[in-house]
Amino acid sequence: MGQPEQRAEGAGPFTTRLTWHRPEGETVVWESRLARRRGALSVRGPGGTVGTSSAADAEALGRLRRLNAVASGAFVIGGALFALGAAVAQFGSGDAVESASVYFAGGLFFNIGGYASLLQALNAPRHSQGGGPLVTAGWRWWGYEPMRLDWLSTFVLFVGTLVFAVNLLDSFLQGLTVQQTNRLIWTPDVIGCVLFLVSGHLAFVEICHRSRPCVRSRSLGWWGVAVNQFGSVLFMLSALAAFTRPATGSLVNKE
Repeated sequence: MGQPEQRAEGAGPFTTRLTWHRPEGETVVWESRLARRRGALSVRGPGGTVGTSSAADAEALGRLRRLNAVASGAFVIGGALFALGAAVAQFGSGDAVESASVYFAGGLFFNIGGYASLLQALNAPRHSQGGGPLVTAGWRWWGYEPMRLDWLSTFVLFVGTLVFAVNLLDSFLQGLTVQQTNRLIWTPDVIGCVLFLVSGHLAFVEICHRSRPCVRSRSLGWWGVAVNQFGSVLFMLSALAAFTRPATGSLVNKE
């Protein structure tokens, strides 16, 4: 029996989708995000029927479910704490340390969510030759794989959460000049937001299999990426509005 025909798709040096056309008429599709999130391959039979085959083993599927739960839960809790911190700053006692503490707790949950997302990329099942069952390697706490788009996207996200944590930690400092405030608090904030936007764009590249964003309104995965990127845009707008003008000592959003 002949070897299956393979077609690769992606952007630049990154491969985000592989399609195998088997001689018996079956088509097997590996997509980076589907394999990473659900441990599955998409299979189309000779008659045109489409299905999703859970090609990873039970241990790998359980691993993915746990990492998904940790990452999503951490980001939800972190976002809720950021909202609470804003409410405390606006309507609370006026104690800056109180609101900064709530923000910092939210940042810690963002760190957990970012690292869990990176672990998911590191430990996701890998495709095998010819579109066979996904292969699950041993558990890893760290790895360097810059030529994998899913790793790169989650790594940039994780670094963004760490830089953002520097901003939140520096917000406890008191008696700063305007220049010190912009350098120690505002600059890490903006850098973190830029990294969030870059990570979101890379996630779009992964799910669209091209360098330009696409619209796939019927895809739940696409909506997840789109909502996350919209949140990153809001973070960036908030950061830009928090810049303190050296000449006046007032925030941009107060001008």
